[in-house]
Amino acid sequence: MSPDELTELAKLYHIDGWTQEELASQFEISRVKVGRLLKRAVAEGIVEIRVRLQHPPNTTAALEKALMERFDIRRAIISVDHKDPERQRELLAGLVARYLDQSLTDTSVVAVGMGRNVSAVPEHVVSNQRRHCSFVCAIGGSYRGGEAMNADQICRQMAMRFGGESVTLYAPAIVSDTEIRDALLANDTVRQSLNKAQHADVAVVGVGDILEDSNMVRMGWFTNEEITTLRQLGVVGDIMGYDFIDIDGNLAETPLIGRVIGLTIEHLRDIPDVIAMASEPTKVTGILGALRTGSIDTLATTQSIAQTVLNLAQATDNMTARSNVGT
Repeated sequence: MSPDELTELAKLYHIDGWTQEELASQFEISRVKVGRLLKRAVAEGIVEIRVRLQHPPNTTAALEKALMERFDIRRAIISVDHKDPERQRELLAGLVARYLDQSLTDTSVVAVGMGRNVSAVPEHVVSNQRRHCSFVCAIGGSYRGGEAMNADQICRQMAMRFGGESVTLYAPAIVSDTEIRDALLANDTVRQSLNKAQHADVAVVGVGDILEDSNMVRMGWFTNEEITTLRQLGVVGDIMGYDFIDIDGNLAETPLIGRVIGLTIEHLRDIPDVIAMASEPTKVTGILGALRTGSIDTLATTQSIAQTVLNLAQATDNMTARSNVGT
């Protein structure tokens, strides 16, 4: 791309507010390349970014403290709100990328999940430090859903951005029955990769919602009718794309039990820093359920979602208290 084109791309993004998706369409390139070109514009001095830490920290500090105290988590990473969903995801991914840049060392092992929020993180890494981390898949692969639904693709991007190796989990994310799953888990290559993920220092995972257009439906894991049934049974969301939970954080029985190859909530509880990401307002109840599982150490979300989660937690606690009094 010529300097003039790079300048135009940077102007459209930083001044005119175009999303990376819009830029990719306009310039007929991939979103990943758009992200790289925007970083190149900064590196070459075409764009000078100055951050003024005034309003956002003051606004989010109280929310972060309230979340940590309310749910007994180690930290909260809160992004300011943005009306554009794609830009909102980018803002949150940038904060998570910065946190990882500050905390990862040469010996760090990072288990990586799937989803659009997780996949956005490597696109926003801006670091001059090269490490020798290990980024290992926390779940097998799926040919549907694109790169965002493949932990292996995300691992490779993270290793490229932060420095280090990418460890592939050579297995599908979901199989037809428990016998096939058990056979794959007995495979030495699969077992070694999963063992490395289970002993990770950090895990970056997504929180899902239960909607007819959710990732599970797009990947063919559930039909619309099955999603409706799950909601009727009280399921509000998922962690890692398949561990489904109710609003109290209890695991729900679903057709995927015993068929997924990847880390479970129980595995996550043993990882020192599990970062759960969610930037979509539809995931409020799923986030509350995920926080109540006790498997989350760091919550990364937005201002409005954080406040709504706190309000919902108080409301459900009040309902439970009244119910207990009535009995």
